[in-house]
Amino acid sequence: MRILILALDMGDGKLIRRWSSQGRLPNFSKLIKTGLWTNLETPTRVLHTSGWPTFATGASPGAHGVYYPYQPKPGKQMASHIERDQYGVPTFWKTASDQGARTVVYDIPETFPDTGLKGKAVYDWGTWAWYGTPAAQPAGLILDLKKKFGPYPLGMEAKRLGLRIPETDDLERRLIESVGYKFRTLDWLLDQEEWDLAAVGFGETHPAGHYLWPADAGSITDSNESGFARLYHIYQAIDRNLGPLCGRVLEGGTALMILSGDGVRANHVACHLLGSVLEKLGYLAGFGGTNDQAQSAKPKSLLGRARRMMPSGTRRWVADHLPWWLRDRLGSQAAAAEIDWSKTKAFTLPTDLEGCIRINVKGREPEGIVEPGTEYDGLCKSIAADLRALVNPATGKRAVREVFIRNQVFPGRRQEFLPDLVVSWEDEAPIEALASPRAGEVTGTNPDRRTGTHSPEAFLLSVGAGIAPGLESSARLVDVAPTALKLIGLKPGKEMEGRAIDFEKISAEATVKTV
Repeated sequence: MRILILALDMGDGKLIRRWSSQGRLPNFSKLIKTGLWTNLETPTRVLHTSGWPTFATGASPGAHGVYYPYQPKPGKQMASHIERDQYGVPTFWKTASDQGARTVVYDIPETFPDTGLKGKAVYDWGTWAWYGTPAAQPAGLILDLKKKFGPYPLGMEAKRLGLRIPETDDLERRLIESVGYKFRTLDWLLDQEEWDLAAVGFGETHPAGHYLWPADAGSITDSNESGFARLYHIYQAIDRNLGPLCGRVLEGGTALMILSGDGVRANHVACHLLGSVLEKLGYLAGFGGTNDQAQSAKPKSLLGRARRMMPSGTRRWVADHLPWWLRDRLGSQAAAAEIDWSKTKAFTLPTDLEGCIRINVKGREPEGIVEPGTEYDGLCKSIAADLRALVNPATGKRAVREVFIRNQVFPGRRQEFLPDLVVSWEDEAPIEALASPRAGEVTGTNPDRRTGTHSPEAFLLSVGAGIAPGLESSARLVDVAPTALKLIGLKPGKEMEGRAIDFEKISAEATVKTV
């Protein structure tokens, strides 16, 4: 048996099932009726971009060590752009290749080229957030693809777009065109040579979720469904192209998996306020912070002083017009220059959803002041308690859903590459201020104007011989990789934490229930 995996980046299972039940996505509807729908437990409930590395490796973030384009690293004071040696666990397609399988890998998000892969691979050609640069195996594959089909039509990428908001009519048109391009190029790749395992990422649903989610929608309901028309058109384009592809591969005995590691929801977060809260609570000491001594101090660097003198609007304009790599480098240097590390116990990390906090640990951070062990553990608990006390003044309700302490949720040998604490927000309403008895109140405008963001709801739709039709089950995202390997008769990787989904058992249990 062969297996083809279609990975929808930020693809929303609730939207797919709703529109399928209405007959508006006929090919998805047919697959749901003939396949097994599995709701997946996923680490994206803690770190929203840890889903694809978890899918790729069959291991949790504490083992693979990847969760965001900009991450902390032992020996560095500030987060830096992820490097290709970041992964601590091999991808499942490399595991398959090492066992003799012929592979096709195309634009799986947040992955890097594998050495010695048996087959063809394309990286960061049509993904939304480039972790590296476009690359291929063999090296001339992208050139061949470009000669035959032209460049990827979207013409934008997350880091290069920055905080700018694309025009929605143009974005919708580009995304629909890009979906068609991805299916055409996938067909061409699959025809190049024999294969056993193919995995392709569809990055188009990612910017669609961020920018085409209706600004006034908390969720999709009968009363506001018309506002979701632009977003629906992207899923409609995927559905339209699914028909010919499914007819081709399923008739040939290939198993099909369609999945997403997260979904979409309204963008109501407060990560932009977290640094000020840490200052108010006394965990972070900034030059120009909340006490008289800090306000009279000055950043040590000229860059830090210049950044403080700029109005926020000017800083934003400069950031939008600099090359992404220069913007990020200068931004990191300026942020570091505004912190008095000799008095700072905790600081924030780059993020665009949850709040990510790093403890300034001796021996791990070059300017660390917190002793590992008892002092570290006590500090994590104190910060977590203070953050759980925060409320959203606009609603009078708690602003924080949960504070996760890293080694309690993601143990493993790569956990030092992750935040020490992660804050999950209560997002029923926008958060423009945070308040508590200890912190007082902090306010600020969120520079992120995207209307939609990630939700921690993942799914897997499996179709093929031996997979019971029309059923629903539950599993974990880490289970997908060993399941894919089992379907083509291969062993799981030694460091995989998941277990292969037992389709026969699910079918037998369903049969018993209906008797």
